[in-house]
Amino acid sequence: MSAQKKDPARFTEVRNAKALRDYFVEEKFEAGLVLKGTEVKSIRAGRAQISDAFGRFEKGELWLLNAHIEEYAFGNLANHDPRSRRKLLLHRHQVRKIAQALQIGGRALVPLRLYFKGALVKAEVALCTGKKLYDKRTDLRDKAAMMDVKKAFKFRRP
Repeated sequence: MSAQKKDPARFTEVRNAKALRDYFVEEKFEAGLVLKGTEVKSIRAGRAQISDAFGRFEKGELWLLNAHIEEYAFGNLANHDPRSRRKLLLHRHQVRKIAQALQIGGRALVPLRLYFKGALVKAEVALCTGKKLYDKRTDLRDKAAMMDVKKAFKFRRP
């Protein structure tokens, strides 16, 4: 028997496109998620959205709120709730660090992406501070300038 080849069309990760536009990312953490079987199957099918999701510290634990994982199409009556709270699994010292940063204020815990590490679903979460409108305009201006520079170098090369 030959080894099975990986399907390139298969799901790799879910990204939060709004995160880098709306926030300054300060520190990133890799967290595990407590999920049900149907949630994992939906994520593997690419049926998840984390653009509106955020993290919250409650009673000594970190929770991922407002993440939408669609119900599994072939699930039965025990299918999961798409908008339920999901517990984030981190080391105790990381939880303490994040809790202190969130209590000080001005920061948010934002998920950047969901991905598989082996058979486990991991979430990359980050401590972020919000951007003002002028920060977003500056980023757009810098991005446009970099594109102009790349175009100039592209046509200049022999």
